[in-house]
Amino acid sequence: IFADRRVMNSGAVAEAAVREAGHVDVLIANLGVPAPATRAVEVTDDEWREVFSHIVDPLPGLMRGVLPQMIERQSGKVVVMGSATAFRGQKRTSAYSAARGAQVSYVRAVGAEVAPHKVRVNLIAQNFVENPMYYGPEVQALPAFQERLKREVPAARLASAQEDALFAVFLASNEVDFFVGQSIPFAGGWVS
Repeated sequence: IFADRRVMNSGAVAEAAVREAGHVDVLIANLGVPAPATRAVEVTDDEWREVFSHIVDPLPGLMRGVLPQMIERQSGKVVVMGSATAFRGQKRTSAYSAARGAQVSYVRAVGAEVAPHKVRVNLIAQNFVENPMYYGPEVQALPAFQERLKREVPAARLASAQEDALFAVFLASNEVDFFVGQSIPFAGGWVS
């Protein structure tokens, strides 16, 4: 539904766009922003708002747009593409990690609320997945990054975008209906 991330920093705009889409069986919410690498004592209010406005603020609007019809049909899936940084403390990621943690808590609460209506809301807590925003070719080519993969990621590689998408398809499928409000790590063992 969305291609322009500028649209996504407004819950009301997100809600209207989802409603305009009509019948929605599955919503994949892939909200991202380049992760700032700012020391906690230097994070400005503007940086904090910027990160939350792209990663957290659209979620209520997306849910308002899609959940009523799913609840009415007693069927539907929402998969939020989150981040494993919510589960592992890292230096210089306080704003980003806090926003990703807010996504985890939001999914947990909404997932529990709508589960009795046969609507499943879950989150993929990803990290170390090939994508141009976080791990573009220039980053992957750095020897220090290759060493980091070997040191921190038991799988010792990045996941492909296809692997990530297939996991989302799995969670969104009709055959999988027992995940409720879960945040499932998809990070090659970086978190477990």
